[in-house]
Amino acid sequence: MQVKPLMIRDFPHGERPRERLLKEGSKALSNQELIAILLGTGTKQESVLQLSQRILHHFNGLKFLKESTVEELKKIKGIGDTKAVQLLAAIELGSRVHKLQMEDRIIIRSPEDVSNYVMEDMRFLTQEHFVSLYLNTKNHVIHKKTIFIGSLNASIVHPREVFKEAFRYSAASIICLHNHPSGDPAPSREDIEVTKRLAESGKVVGIELLDHIIIGDQKFVSLKEKGYV
Repeated sequence: MQVKPLMIRDFPHGERPRERLLKEGSKALSNQELIAILLGTGTKQESVLQLSQRILHHFNGLKFLKESTVEELKKIKGIGDTKAVQLLAAIELGSRVHKLQMEDRIIIRSPEDVSNYVMEDMRFLTQEHFVSLYLNTKNHVIHKKTIFIGSLNASIVHPREVFKEAFRYSAASIICLHNHPSGDPAPSREDIEVTKRLAESGKVVGIELLDHIIIGDQKFVSLKEKGYV
């Protein structure tokens, strides 16, 4: 005998995700329940909660779901264009809200401040991104720019590209940073060479390189603290 799948309508009214959110607030809901609300419906074979659980299992949690594409989502049975677009739109909106909160008068006083500012954007990147933060005399971030994407070496990271933006925004100082997709922020020989070259260039043009920070997965290394700046 075929067992009928348990659907949302079969749940007690107070245990359904939407009703729980209305009563307890969004923070009380699990990732599975939040995704279920975004999807709205499941399939004939499974409830929206079961579909949400399969999505999380497929991407091993939110970490890789955050980087998913429409094509990847549609490989999951029960996900078409509409549901894929709804999920990606919600993920992007959440990312933008987070950025707005972080960019509200960001002041850099320590390597930890830099890490807090960029960690969630950079820790999941699958390629190296070299980014410069441009600061005013009060250490407010006035501009942020990705200088290049790819493997780091001294010939690619040219000081001209880094300091051109500093002149454009009348920056008083610069903090450079890049990620290691492996998650290990230990500096390489190339990292150290690039850092020394940028620090020397900064002294020539009168715009100090305050630090070069390497971002890993929930870890970072300050090359200033290592004595290379």
